Amino acid sequence: MDRQPVLEGERLLLRPLSESDWDALYAVAADRELWAAHPSHDRWQEPVFRAFFDDALAKGGALAIVDKASGEMIGSSRFQYSDRLAEEGALEIGWSFLARGYWGKGYNAEFKRLMLEHAFRHVDRVVFRVGAENAISRKAMSNIGGRLTGETFIEERAGRPVEHVVYEITRESFATGPLAR
Repeated sequence: MDRQPVLEGERLLLRPLSESDWDALYAVAADRELWAAHPSHDRWQEPVFRAFFDDALAKGGALAIVDKASGEMIGSSRFQYSDRLAEEGALEIGWSFLARGYWGKGYNAEFKRLMLEHAFRHVDRVVFRVGAENAISRKAMSNIGGRLTGETFIEERAGRPVEHVVYEITRESFATGPLAR
């Protein structure tokens, strides 16, 4: 599976993230309020975001999210594999964020639809790891048809252990869910 495709929707273009995107993406990420409810609430800080950005480039699968009307970069997301997920015929979509001006306007649903359509050409299941107390992301997962799996795990974020929950969307649930065309 090509984890860095170019995907085009009505309002958004997703394309491979590159080192040259640093300034534009950090301009979005530097908004402290963007991360206020996120487990990595310190990601607005340049050194913390630099580590996040460098990790995205190193692991591959990172996509820039561009508003087609303005040409502005408004966020990013990733396709991520692990050995365990590959054995299950699955992959993860995550590390996603959008500029706050694009919240609540269907942009999250649009870029997730594009990514899920691409993923389901290759896998049967997509998982999403979300901070258990991240109400914004949990609501967004429900809005796009994510189903809680019951799986939880603890991961360190911003210097403290944070509980995460796992959502999934299967090829079948996607075909009949809120993002189906």
